[in-house]
Formats: sequence, structure tokens, C-alpha cells
Amino acid sequence: MLNKTLKRFYKLAEVAEVSGGFAVHLDGRCVKTPAGRKLEVPFRALAEAMAVEWREQGEEIKPKSMPMTQLVSTALDRVGPERATILDQLTRFSDTDLLCYRAEAPQDLVARQTGQWQPLLDWAAEAIGARLVVTTGVIAVDQPAGAVAALAARLDGYDDWRLTAAQATCAAAGSLVLALALVEGRLDGERTYALSQLDETFQIEQWGEDAEAADRRAALRRDILAAERLLALAV
Repeated sequence: MLNKTLKRFYKLAEVAEVSGGFAVHLDGRCVKTPAGRKLEVPFRALAEAMAVEWREQGEEIKPKSMPMTQLVSTALDRVGPERATILDQLTRFSDTDLLCYRAEAPQDLVARQTGQWQPLLDWAAEAIGARLVVTTGVIAVDQPAGAVAALAARLDGYDDWRLTAAQATCAAAGSLVLALALVEGRLDGERTYALSQLDETFQIEQWGEDAEAADRRAALRRDILAAERLLALAV
């Protein structure tokens, strides 16, 4: 249901208490995820946020305007049932983490990357035990096995909601370290987005930005802020 635009087929979107916590009901019927699971969560605030998304739909249901519903569906359909796969996919991001790939020039960009990205890598080394290797250029480097293992262990300690937020942030930011920093409260959503767009922002300052690039950046920002909101509601 959530993968395509549909005509609105309901009048009321409400939260109902159920044995598993709280569910979103449309005209008295529980919403289902794309995989057919009931849209139920153990957090009233999160259920209320999803219900608001359904209430605010117009004549057509537009999934992209329902970030909490999409993230919860991902948690229920993929992250929970396929946890081992998700953990493996996220851990693999360590080899291509944005923060580890630096420019050789111009010096202004090099200084900006070092000044703003390195503190996050230092945090990962100290707080998580993951000391990642920094390189220049785009050729991938293999990160130390001990660092990768530390990242995997940290992720494995997350519940499904935090893991869902980490996955969404990592995909949007291109950085597992930024995702971990957001999940653990080291960064807020806006700062996470800004750091993930450091290179692009530098280029925009030099050459400007076209509409297509602006739309893409706006979509990435929405994804990161949605992950931050999921973390705030899933408590």
C-alpha cells in the first residue's frame, strides 16, 4: 500500500490501544504494512505521529509525505525480520564512509573536512573503539578488522527502532559514523545533514546550485530529520 499513490479510501485515522501497544486504524480497521503486518508500535507518541500523517492526506495518499509510517513499516517488515542482514549491510558502510575520504585540494576544502569531520572520527575511536583510516581520493580502503568489529558490536546493541534510524541516516548521509553520532545524541539532525553535505556545500559556494541538486539535497535532509524524529518518538 505504501509504495504507490492511491486514492484516499477512508474518513477517520485514529490510534487504538491493542495488545501489542498502539495501532493506527482507518475507519476502525488496522493499517497494514507493505508486507501485510499490522501497523502497531509500543509507543503512543509514534502511533499518534503516524495517525496525523494519515489524517493530513488529501484526495490521494502520497507515501513520501508520510515518513514515520514509512520508517515504522521498514522496521516491522525488514529490520526486525532481517536483522542480521541489515547489520551486515550497515557494517559494510565502514569501508566507504564519507568522513574517511578527503580531498587533496583546494586547501580551503581540505581544512573544512579536517576541522569538521575529524572530530567525529575521533569520537568514534574513543567512544566506540573504532579507529578508522583516513585516505585521499576515491579508491576504497579496507578498514582495520578491530574497528569494523567495534562498529558491528555497537550496532548490534541497538533495538530495531534505533537500527532503523541508523539505516535511514546512513543511506542519506553516506556515513555510518554520522548515523551512529545521530542515534547516540552526539549530533542533531540538522548538523548531521550539514556534515554529510560539506563537499556539496563547498561546491555550491563556488558555483551555485541548480534546481535538481537542490531537490535532491532537500530529500536527503528530510530523510535524516525523519530518522531523528523516529528516535525521539520511539521511547
